[in-house]
Amino acid sequence: MDSSVITSLSLSFKQVPPAAVPAFLDCVLSSTGVSSSTLFESLIEQFPFRLEDTVTGDKRFDSDECNHIASLVAGLCHLLKNFAGFGAADNHIALQLFVWRVFIPLMKMVRAYDLDMLNKIVESFFDVVIETSLLDILGVSLLPFLLRSVGVSMGMLQHEESDFIKWGELLLRDSLNTIDMDENYIADLSESFPIPLSCHLLNLILNAAFQSRQAAPEMESFAAGMLWDLCNMTERLLSQSLEHRSCAVSFLLPAIFKAFSSQSSLKISHQGNIYILSRNGFKKRIWECCKKLFSVGSIERRDAYSVLSLCLSSGSWTDETESFVSEKEAVEFDLRSEQEFWDEIKIGLVVDESLVRKQSLHILKSVLSISEVSKTSSEKKPEGNSGNRSMTRKDTWAEKEAKSLGVGELYGSVDSGLTSQQGWQAFLLLYEMLEEYGTHLVEAAWSNQIDLLIKSSLRYDGTLKSDCNNSHHGHMETPDEEAKIFNWLEVLWNRGFRHDNPLVRCTVMESFFGIEWRRYKTCTQSMSQTFVLGPFIEGLNDPTHHKDFGLKGIYTSRTIEGAAQYVCAYTSCLNPRNRVGFLINLASLAKKQSFCRAGFMALVQCIVSTAYVVGGYGDKEMGHLEDKFSGTAHEPSCEHLSQDDMTHILDVLKFVADSSRQHFNHKYRIRVYQKVLETAASAVKPCNVPLGTLLQFVSAIPREFTDHDGSLRKMMLEWLQGCNRKISNSLCTDGTRLLASLYEYLKGFISDNVESFDDEDLEAWDSQTKRWARVFFLIINKEEHLTDIIMFVQNSGLSFFQEKNHLERAPAKFLIFILSMLLELQNMQDGISELSSSVKRKSCIGSNEETGKQIVGDASNIKKKFAVVLLSILKELIQFADSSCSIFWSHTTVENGALPGSVIGKLGGPSQRRLSIPTTTAVLEAVLSVKTIGLISSYCAQFTSGVGEFKLALGFFWKFTQHTISPQICNSEAAAEIYLAAFEALAAVLNAFVSLCSAGAFNLLENDNTLLTTVDGEFWLQVSVPAFLHNINHLLTAGVLVRSRRAVLLSWKWLCVESLLSVMHIFDARRTPGDRKSFFSDDTVKSIFQDIVESLENAGEGSALPMLKSVRLALGILASGNSSLDGFLGVDTQTMWQLVKSCWILHISCKKRRVAPIAALLSSALHSSLFSNKDMHIAEDGHGPLKWFVEKVLEEGQKSPRTIRLAALHLSGLWLMYPRTIKYYIKELRLLTLYVAFDEDFEAELSDNTDARTEVSLLAKSPDPELTELFINTELYARVSVAGLFQKLANLAYMVEPASQNQDCQDALVAGKLFLLELLDAAVHDKDLAKELYKKYSAIHRRKIRAWQMICIMSRFVSNDIVGQVMDSVHICLHRNNLPAVRQYLETFAINIYLKFPALVKEQLVPILKNYDSKAQQALSSYVFVAANVILHAEKIAQQTHLRELLPPIIPLLTSHHHSLRGFAQLLVHRVLFRLFPPVESTSSHTISLEKLSFENLKFYLDKNPDCSRLRASMEGFLDAYDPSTSATPAGVFVNRVEESEFECVPTCLMDNVLSFLNDVREDLRVSMANDVVTIKNEGFKIDEGPNRQLIISTTDEERISEPSSLDFQRKITLSKHEKQDASSTSVLRNGETYKRLFEMEKEDELVTQLLRSRSMEVERLKSGRQSLILVASLVDRIPNLAGLARTCEVFKASSLAVADANIIHDKQFQLISVTAEKWVPIMEVPVNSLKLFLEKKKREGFSILGLEQTANSVSLDKYQFPKKTVLVLGREKEGIPVDIIHILDACIEIPQLGVVRSLNVHVSGAIALWEYTRQQRIQ
Repeated sequence: MDSSVITSLSLSFKQVPPAAVPAFLDCVLSSTGVSSSTLFESLIEQFPFRLEDTVTGDKRFDSDECNHIASLVAGLCHLLKNFAGFGAADNHIALQLFVWRVFIPLMKMVRAYDLDMLNKIVESFFDVVIETSLLDILGVSLLPFLLRSVGVSMGMLQHEESDFIKWGELLLRDSLNTIDMDENYIADLSESFPIPLSCHLLNLILNAAFQSRQAAPEMESFAAGMLWDLCNMTERLLSQSLEHRSCAVSFLLPAIFKAFSSQSSLKISHQGNIYILSRNGFKKRIWECCKKLFSVGSIERRDAYSVLSLCLSSGSWTDETESFVSEKEAVEFDLRSEQEFWDEIKIGLVVDESLVRKQSLHILKSVLSISEVSKTSSEKKPEGNSGNRSMTRKDTWAEKEAKSLGVGELYGSVDSGLTSQQGWQAFLLLYEMLEEYGTHLVEAAWSNQIDLLIKSSLRYDGTLKSDCNNSHHGHMETPDEEAKIFNWLEVLWNRGFRHDNPLVRCTVMESFFGIEWRRYKTCTQSMSQTFVLGPFIEGLNDPTHHKDFGLKGIYTSRTIEGAAQYVCAYTSCLNPRNRVGFLINLASLAKKQSFCRAGFMALVQCIVSTAYVVGGYGDKEMGHLEDKFSGTAHEPSCEHLSQDDMTHILDVLKFVADSSRQHFNHKYRIRVYQKVLETAASAVKPCNVPLGTLLQFVSAIPREFTDHDGSLRKMMLEWLQGCNRKISNSLCTDGTRLLASLYEYLKGFISDNVESFDDEDLEAWDSQTKRWARVFFLIINKEEHLTDIIMFVQNSGLSFFQEKNHLERAPAKFLIFILSMLLELQNMQDGISELSSSVKRKSCIGSNEETGKQIVGDASNIKKKFAVVLLSILKELIQFADSSCSIFWSHTTVENGALPGSVIGKLGGPSQRRLSIPTTTAVLEAVLSVKTIGLISSYCAQFTSGVGEFKLALGFFWKFTQHTISPQICNSEAAAEIYLAAFEALAAVLNAFVSLCSAGAFNLLENDNTLLTTVDGEFWLQVSVPAFLHNINHLLTAGVLVRSRRAVLLSWKWLCVESLLSVMHIFDARRTPGDRKSFFSDDTVKSIFQDIVESLENAGEGSALPMLKSVRLALGILASGNSSLDGFLGVDTQTMWQLVKSCWILHISCKKRRVAPIAALLSSALHSSLFSNKDMHIAEDGHGPLKWFVEKVLEEGQKSPRTIRLAALHLSGLWLMYPRTIKYYIKELRLLTLYVAFDEDFEAELSDNTDARTEVSLLAKSPDPELTELFINTELYARVSVAGLFQKLANLAYMVEPASQNQDCQDALVAGKLFLLELLDAAVHDKDLAKELYKKYSAIHRRKIRAWQMICIMSRFVSNDIVGQVMDSVHICLHRNNLPAVRQYLETFAINIYLKFPALVKEQLVPILKNYDSKAQQALSSYVFVAANVILHAEKIAQQTHLRELLPPIIPLLTSHHHSLRGFAQLLVHRVLFRLFPPVESTSSHTISLEKLSFENLKFYLDKNPDCSRLRASMEGFLDAYDPSTSATPAGVFVNRVEESEFECVPTCLMDNVLSFLNDVREDLRVSMANDVVTIKNEGFKIDEGPNRQLIISTTDEERISEPSSLDFQRKITLSKHEKQDASSTSVLRNGETYKRLFEMEKEDELVTQLLRSRSMEVERLKSGRQSLILVASLVDRIPNLAGLARTCEVFKASSLAVADANIIHDKQFQLISVTAEKWVPIMEVPVNSLKLFLEKKKREGFSILGLEQTANSVSLDKYQFPKKTVLVLGREKEGIPVDIIHILDACIEIPQLGVVRSLNVHVSGAIALWEYTRQQRIQ
């Protein structure tokens, strides 16, 4: 055809829609006579859309172009259908032409149009292919092209040998004439399709092939071959990337399984072989792919589950054939017989990804053939079974819910056992309940269902039921076969332990521990270790399960106890070898994951339980677990435990012990260590493990717990000595064997030849010997045990030091051993000293005292024996040291040997000396020998009098010091390193000087002429100090040492300076100020002080402590010679500014806040000698240096609890010493009073660190040591120290002598007044302290309590000049709204003031009580309490006056309408009457005055009335809470109450108890009235038939209470006929005036009645306009939701809105959102604890009670017909409606939800439900 015609025809397709194209073309063909083939070829040639137009750009077809393409394709396809009349060859050519010239280019343009366009093209094309039966043509054109596209995407360049369709050599030229085509176009056309498009088209071709196969049998071979290749291709795709797997799952697998659905197996002839391609065989291959995917990752696992889902939904399981085998080799494959399949399903059910869990659940249901859990079982429960067991209301409701879900019929079937199908139904129900259903369902039905499953699967003896012996382990072969369903219960517990809702987690955990695991041994044994070590322990680590943990110092919980019992039962079911492995794995969890305090304790308790079974103590109840340490010997059977097992157990237990150090609480750590020791004692024999392992384990237990007064010492000794086991001998043989092992271990350690060593070696040896010494002194209990060691020390020492020149090894190990022994002896001495003082302090009697004295005596003998043997080797040791130290002061040139490889290229450090290995060894040997001599001398000076040996030591020290401080030439790094080592040894020498002086050897030093030799007329101390500073500073600045080694030298410098100053301080203390100058001058001390101050800023963390100590010593020495109170010469304000700023920079540069440096910082910068100087606190231009420093410390202390505690301790001592300085620190005192922080362990560091104990002891003396000891480890200490301070100041201010005659007394009084007024001003004006609306236990609540606790203690400082100002503030605070916990302190303070100033009672208190118009009921209750206590505790002189003034205004309050005030007044008046009114003698009442008789009857009523008696009995102990002697003291506020409450030491106050009692009584009354309401409701008016009949009105109290707004009032005076007759006969009423008054009263009553009736009618009119729906939102607590609900209720005119607290309408946020709705909609108060009664009452009134909640029986909102009288209950924001409320509901309605999120906001839900109710009512 002419090209212009074709072009015009092609363009005309733009105007023709695709549906009209066939008719259009038929018209063209019939009118023109052109053949279909000619027109087809012409349209193909002129096809307007070319690939090159879109392949290189981002062009998108518009809608017109898309319609044009669709019409063209439709036309071409129509022409192809018309080819049927032509030959087959023409059809093939036309189809290939269409594929290559139209279809493939259009597919490559797929990015240019949308998905709808693609579907239209593909649909049109495949319609033609199927209709013309030309599918085989695609097998040689499009199909190879698509397979090639998929193969290329996977990196395949050639088809596989086994493939049916060959696509590797596919070329466009082979199937189409390309002579006229451009080469670039051909290349573009040959490129592959995107893999999703290729797979999609393959899916369509395969479907078309199998459709055509049914109509054309000749297509059988093509369809089978294509299926063969796609199966192969799918298997390859599943091993590729995510995109490849996605295409296989989305396109190929559905098509393959659809093909198999028509025929489960096909025979294929390929390369001369016959193969069977079967569905089941393909599934096996797919399963192998899935197994590989499971082991790769989470994404691959998800794809594997998708594949399995398709496999399991594709028909029959078994075809008894397999792919790629001959017919004779067919085998059966059943996926359900694969154990790995079931394991993977279990894993999928518990993974975190919800999609995977849903896939796994779907697969499980498919395998079990269970689609709808709630509808599969049709068996009915035998009637009467449920009556055999007693059921609570909750159990009954749970059974009802289970019925509605489809497994309710399972109840009652337990005795006969559930079928396999029923068991799986119950399992799936519980699983879906956790995933989908509401919390209330899980809470109600969980325990019952779990119990049902276990009981149905097992008998009580723990054996399986007989009909399940042939089932597969962990799975079922057929849905009807009995299965071990309990193997799957761990899936449920796993999900339950990790549920998002804490209530569900608690329910599941309680259910788990509620199972009697010992009775179900098979079920227990079926649990995997993976579950126990994983989800179970993770669940125990959830704090939600341990709400009672740590209360009152008890570190356990019901959950922990249950876990211990379960683990014990579980371990008992394991074989002995598995038990050991389980114990090790369980203890190793401490290394692998972090635990909270409760979780870690649970882990430790589980470890103990496991060890109890592992150790062979028998399968006993857990109650016997701790008996084995109570003195009763047990006989374990640990033969199955090898040495390696015990070693491994001790290793992991050591880590468990180390892990507990991160928890600060002292009692908690004791508990952990106790459990660790119990574990070791249960499973390990100390003599059967390597000694090194045992020593490391013992070292992990802190020394404080195993010392002589340690709480774990007895347990440790019994274990080490084997006394916790039954043995045949009377002695503990394990202990003897352990001693022998220790001795052999020591000999082996010492005799080990070491030719060279460095600092790291010494550190390792030191740790080794310290561990050895600790265990040795721990286990010895007799002096005879020391014989071998003493002889070894003596012989080895003489051997080493006398024959050193003949030995090839250095005695370094022996010296380290001696040092470790001395340190352990010193630690033992410290412990014995504390024990001795404890025995004396506690005045122990009987065996305890004797035991303490025996320990002290034995230890003293041990120390003396060691002192003697050490002195015996001292002389030889000094000779050895003198020889070794020659390396320090020899003037020979030091050769720079080769540095060790570990040091080359590094800057060095404390343990990396830049010396050759031989030189390092020699230097370390010399330093060790000097340290050993110093320590031996210091130790022996305490116990012996070896003057000769001490003189030798002093001579050696003098010689060494003289040589060291003399100038040295250091021209090389090696020489400087050796000189640095000399200073290291010098630090030990100077420290020995200090120890000798402190040990009482001062006279020896003083009489030693050599030591005190003068140099140029000055003593050695005066000359040596400047020389030392000059030489060491020169070495620092010489530049020969690297930076890190200079830092090490600085550390030794400051240690030496500290020791020098300590020696000076000791000399200074023994000399008069005039004589002191002969030893050293003030200039020397000042130079040291100045050097320290200048170096503080740049000091390292390691140097901080010695430098700060040196500052303190220097200031002490300088101050000792100056008597001025305002400071001393040389330390002026400018110097102090430099000091405090440098100290502060040093402090903040230290990353760790240790106790010792902090205490040293405070005692040095805030030195007591400077604190009295006014200039140090305040200056003309602002703060002084000390004031500035205190502010900084307290500011930083708010982040560091130990800092502020130490600061409070030190400052309170300083302020007590100098009361006049307090006025400068009022702001700081307030900060300490209101300080709120967390607890942090303080005692642990004090017990572990000697420096910490020493530094804390040097702080200023605490005002109250007892309070300090009690509270120093708590966050209360800051304000407790302030309270103790002002208690002491008050005692000082009111001494016997007049305060005016003592300056300290005056200062104390002024300070107290200032601080009291500051606190009162803050209480009145501070933003937080003055707030009236605050939550209980909030931060504001804490601050208020703290402020008023301190104000109470300050009450002693109130004097006449400030009492008016004070009471004004108190009255303001009393009239504010405050919680009872705060008010009790206001009341205590007011009582104290009124008792101290009696005149104020009449002036202030009486008028307040007489003001009956006051609406401040809370304040009035407080004033009644104050008045009563003023009466009761006033002095005798003023008591009667107060009684006459205060009691009369209190009496009317007994009739107050306010129930709490009324009850409060009754209690207090009763107490006053019985205390101060003696009983009236039984005389005639005529002789008693009316007033007295009235009081007597009132007294009698208050005493005998049962309600008053009940109230009084419940207040027992609280009425006497106020004690005038202690209530306002630190002991009364803190100490006496510390055990009563965990919250700020606040006890439950009287008012709290009264309110609680009255609320309980009202609740009981409501319940009682609700029970009687039915009876009362049927009663009318009853008139007695007797002569004295009277009218009985049936209106009950409940009806009056429940209708408080009723306007139908009873008339005041209504006389019956008989009463009128009686009145007419009464003389008094005959009076006309009286009649007149009665008539006027009746008229007034009639007017009032009319007024009330009119108002009632108006109210009824307004009420009639409202709908009869009550919205109950008592469970809703968020203010925005409540305000929105109020607004919604008013919009739809609801009858009323019920809330838990009606005061919420006064909240600003509520008013902002409700926009005045609260003024129009009736809002009633229904507290949560009264909600059930309210709903029951409304139900009796005819209301339908509905709940908006998702339950199993809930009805969709759009299908529910609301009754007119409706009460709609809304649930809590997260938890919904509680179970006990659901019981009351008539129905539950739910809002249909279509999205993923399954919940709505409660306000939105309520609004939707309210509108639906309104809509229905409007229709009616």
